[in-house]
Amino acid sequence: MHLQDMNEIANFKQGSSKGCAVNKLNYPPYIPKILDDLMYSKTLCMDAKQTWGDHYDVHSLYGYSMVLATKKAMDRVFGENRSMMLTRSSFPGVGKYSGHWLGDNAATWNDMKWAIPGMLEFGLFGIPYIGADICGFFDDSPEELCRRWMQVGAFYPFSRNHNAVGYKPQDPASYGADSVLVASSKHYLTIRYTLLPYLYTMFYKAHTTGETVVRPVMHEFYSDSETWTVDRQFLWGKHLLITPVLDPGVDMVWGYVPDALWYDYESTVKYEQLRRNPMGLLIAPDDNGNADGELFWDDGDSRDTIENGNYIHYKFSLKQGVLTMQVTHAGYNDPNNLKFDNITILGIPVPPASISVTHVGTTNSTTTLEPSSIHHDGDKKVLFLRDLRLTLGETYVLEWEVIRIDCHPEEHADQANCEARGCIWDVSKKCGQGPWCIYPQDYGYIVMSVRESSLGMTLDITRNRKYRSSGRPQSRDIDTLRVEMNYHTGEMLQFKIFDPNTKRYEVPVGLSLPATPETDENKRLYKVVIVNEPFGIQVIRKSTGTVIWDSSVPGFTFSDMFIQVSTKLPSQYVYGFGETEHLTYKHDLNYHTWGMFAKDQPPGYKMNCYGVHPFYMGLENTADAHGVLLLNSNAMDVTFLPDPALTYRTLGGILDFYMVLGPTPEMLIGRPVLPAYWSLGFQLCRYGYANDKEIADLYKDMRAAAIPYDVQYADIDYMERQLDFVLDSEFKGLPALVDSMRKEGMRFIFILDPAISGNETQPYPAFERGKAADVFIKWPKHISDGIVWGKVWPDYPNVTVDENLDWDTQVQLYRSYTAFPDFFRPETAQWWHQEIKEFYEKTMKFDGLWIDMNEPASFVHGTVDGKCLGDPKLENPPYMPPLESKHLGLNHKTLCMNSEQILSDGTRVRHYDVHNLYGWSHTKPTYDALLDVTGKRGIVVTRSTYPSSGKWAGHWLGDNNASWDQLYKSIIDFEFDSVFQTGADICGFFNKPDYEMCLRWMQLGAFYPYSRNHNGKGNPRQDPVAWDKPFAEASRDVLNIRYTLLPYLYTLMYEAHTKGNTVIRPLLHEFVDDKTTWEIYKQFLWGPALLISPALDPGVTKVNGYLPNVRWYDYHTVNVGVRGQMINMPTPLDHINLHIRGGYILPWQKPENTTYYSRKNPLGLIVPLSDSGTAEGSLFWDDGEGIGNQVTHNGLAIGDRLKLGVVKVWGAGSTKITEVTLTVAGVAHNLTPEHNVVSQVSAFVGCSFLLSYTSKHCRFLYLNVNN
Repeated sequence: MHLQDMNEIANFKQGSSKGCAVNKLNYPPYIPKILDDLMYSKTLCMDAKQTWGDHYDVHSLYGYSMVLATKKAMDRVFGENRSMMLTRSSFPGVGKYSGHWLGDNAATWNDMKWAIPGMLEFGLFGIPYIGADICGFFDDSPEELCRRWMQVGAFYPFSRNHNAVGYKPQDPASYGADSVLVASSKHYLTIRYTLLPYLYTMFYKAHTTGETVVRPVMHEFYSDSETWTVDRQFLWGKHLLITPVLDPGVDMVWGYVPDALWYDYESTVKYEQLRRNPMGLLIAPDDNGNADGELFWDDGDSRDTIENGNYIHYKFSLKQGVLTMQVTHAGYNDPNNLKFDNITILGIPVPPASISVTHVGTTNSTTTLEPSSIHHDGDKKVLFLRDLRLTLGETYVLEWEVIRIDCHPEEHADQANCEARGCIWDVSKKCGQGPWCIYPQDYGYIVMSVRESSLGMTLDITRNRKYRSSGRPQSRDIDTLRVEMNYHTGEMLQFKIFDPNTKRYEVPVGLSLPATPETDENKRLYKVVIVNEPFGIQVIRKSTGTVIWDSSVPGFTFSDMFIQVSTKLPSQYVYGFGETEHLTYKHDLNYHTWGMFAKDQPPGYKMNCYGVHPFYMGLENTADAHGVLLLNSNAMDVTFLPDPALTYRTLGGILDFYMVLGPTPEMLIGRPVLPAYWSLGFQLCRYGYANDKEIADLYKDMRAAAIPYDVQYADIDYMERQLDFVLDSEFKGLPALVDSMRKEGMRFIFILDPAISGNETQPYPAFERGKAADVFIKWPKHISDGIVWGKVWPDYPNVTVDENLDWDTQVQLYRSYTAFPDFFRPETAQWWHQEIKEFYEKTMKFDGLWIDMNEPASFVHGTVDGKCLGDPKLENPPYMPPLESKHLGLNHKTLCMNSEQILSDGTRVRHYDVHNLYGWSHTKPTYDALLDVTGKRGIVVTRSTYPSSGKWAGHWLGDNNASWDQLYKSIIDFEFDSVFQTGADICGFFNKPDYEMCLRWMQLGAFYPYSRNHNGKGNPRQDPVAWDKPFAEASRDVLNIRYTLLPYLYTLMYEAHTKGNTVIRPLLHEFVDDKTTWEIYKQFLWGPALLISPALDPGVTKVNGYLPNVRWYDYHTVNVGVRGQMINMPTPLDHINLHIRGGYILPWQKPENTTYYSRKNPLGLIVPLSDSGTAEGSLFWDDGEGIGNQVTHNGLAIGDRLKLGVVKVWGAGSTKITEVTLTVAGVAHNLTPEHNVVSQVSAFVGCSFLLSYTSKHCRFLYLNVNN
């Protein structure tokens, strides 16, 4: 250490021993207000000469120049070791080399006070290593003054007690070993030494980023004008507020506490228990329970450790009960083998049930802390974690939860209502939107018996009657339950909770389960642990120890009309619960609740929409994935908790959970129908065609514009008064038009609604035959046995509809009574099939069917007169999920809940239980009829869906709005619901789209699996030829790309059908080890290889997108760009960014105006090489519409066989390739390629070779090339 004093420069003479000459330097025309009004007072004459110039000019730089010279000397003396220098005289920039003390102060209360502004000012000058002489330099320091000064001086960056000769000693020991001053000094210096790693890290931040170390309060709270005058308090960095005593004779100090969550350090931290060597963390969460910080660590002595990388740097983050200790740099091995031994977390009111520690490395390992390492002070709300032994320089994740399950999810929760349920009213937890009424820790059920076998286990559990009922007297508690656990496979298990004494409704949806369970425990990826009280099931992934399901939390309730169960989640990364609009792909877990009940409700934030999908995928911190399905079809809601956790509430049935463990997300999804090839083409529809001529004109204009286009629709306009199976007179030419279009390779799809008019004055065969077959939903026989009438689209006969009237009046005056078929019944399926067949054979042909309004939707509530018969609790149950218009009951815009339906086995069920299955039950009979009537595969498109609907149908996302937010949310809505042929109405259904948005939507929609432009009545046309020539051309160009890649898309559909792979997939599915992808929701992939990065905001010319760390080729330019980072991609209005992943071969064909013609073109291959120079891929090819087993390898008809066309090898290198060998059936053929060494693309033609089709599924490996 080197101390530089008297370097102002100080002189005990005035100028020199001979005085100073009279000149303008020593006596300038103007003299500032300085000591003695003399320029050379206590220093040299101003005309003295220095190397840098006259002393007059460089006087104030003398100390700075001395620092520079001393720095050079110290570097030579100390070599590679760091040293410390202090200078009394300073100038801006001196802080790069030296610290500073505030000079020869006096032992006065005033000088102690003014040391704080002095330090803060030097911090602004870039001199963070600053302090005052503690207890004063001059004069004798009184004990109280010195004691208080030792307290505040313990928090000076430069902390030194120093005084002058001739005065009493003032070091702490001089006051006596048992003095108050010694005890106080030891106390606060212990705090300083405890926090030195924090202080050292702040100096690292000052050194690398210029941050201040000691800083005024206003630096952190500058928007709070009260802090602008605070100069008797100061901060260490952002997080430690020091409020010293600066006046004599006081035992209380006034200070300003800014608006944030603050903890009293001395009353909460047991710092004296920290050991000398190990590291520790002190965590003070904010109002949201979050905190962050950093640590810099090196040998503390060597120079240039940062420049040489010889250091350790951590970033710490506490979010929602997860403490991440992330090493960002580990270039130093501490010789003391330091560990993080103790972690103290403030503001934890309840002890966690358990704490897991994950050591993140090449092989992640997770352990659970022993109870002896966890200590909780309930009075102070402090959690102490001890004896952790976490190695310095390694990354760790610690997780703990104290779950606050809401005991009063209804409105109007108060203390009286809460405690009446036996729950705890706790308003002390300021946790955002978290509940104040929470369950006691032992609220729930208790295990009474367990019977285990190699197949699973059976438990009997009993409600803990220490507590009152669920608080809903109308919903009878079920005190005794049975739990059945089935180990279906090594990856899948089921647990089912039900009433063993009274049969309850169970969902009649069959799942694909193995015939025999997995009895070998060694082959199971999971193990199951039962917690006895409160009862809970823990499912643990064996390979990592991660608990992926843990329902051993309070609040489990099972009553007749209210069932609730909660589980802890392994991470905050939860995706799924499809058709519940949310803002991002990953769910926000901050106490958000989503109601689920099928309804004729356009997409909207937190609105329950057309379908119900109680399935979610969870990602674990180890990048493993699992999926959970609740097979329950009653009205329900789910609440996400930040712990992280999830609460289910359902209004009936049983709890029937299926859990699938996959090492990656791609193993979790079901197997959908294989669609007809043509259904992957572009499609057009509009509600509001006035007549068949409008459709004919549209078709002509689309062909003239050369825009690819395979399918035309007719909405309910084609029906006479919106009656199913009856053609309107304005569309009498439609059958001939359809025939003509189909001959030219087009396909046609018509809409059908389930509701059938019952008010006809002339015979209406569909109703008459349905009534005779008793297919319509009725009341239970003990009530009425009559049809439950609603109103939907069909009008009364012989009326003229005044569309200027309000909607409710139109419904009342013009809409006829409608009956709803019960599609569960085999008789209904037969009737529906007959009606579809007769329409196809006697009215007009079609290729697919579009079924709408099958939630089921009704324009009246419950029934025509609004009076639902039977138990009123079914219409307005004791608990109502947060549904749209929930105050109007479950029958709002649908049938009465007490309507009766009959399952295929004859079981009579309430609509209350099966409402969410109506669209599901409608889908298979429609699909079966389509295949039988047309003799071809075709497609069914349905609005209301439930898990497994995708086995028979595709889905559109309903009546969306022409708005930018609906554009981007359409990507999010490709959920885990096994319906893979999905898409939104391009350009929006409601309202008028603007030009830019519609064009951007056409670009995005070109990559929907189900690509259809459709809008609503009363809005202008929005099809591609309805705008201008540039719009049509841009639409044609992007659709040509779609059609070019349809062989690849069709192959993905085949793999979805046979393997359960997704077609549209988020980036995380392919790059699950890259956690950046876990948050991405504005980009998506076709399969593993095509990355789509659309423009989703108005006015943008660039898209900020992420390219994972593999080789990517720009589809348009074949350029290879950056990887593993976010980039700005130029996106003019006529452009969408597409990238192809190296290593994957994509089959392609030259596009035509329909797939009928494009399928006749030779098959090309795009071969983008990986970093290793290889690529592979596959192709599935068949006739595109055949019925039967689509995966049997039985060959193709000659007309469906393909010739190999152009093969484009991307990334072929800059060395000229002169020969290509193509091997067919073991015979090698030499081809001459065209090789562009600039773009590194090599192309060759193989048109003379028929692709071998002994099977329908071909696998391509990279073809040999030679140079």
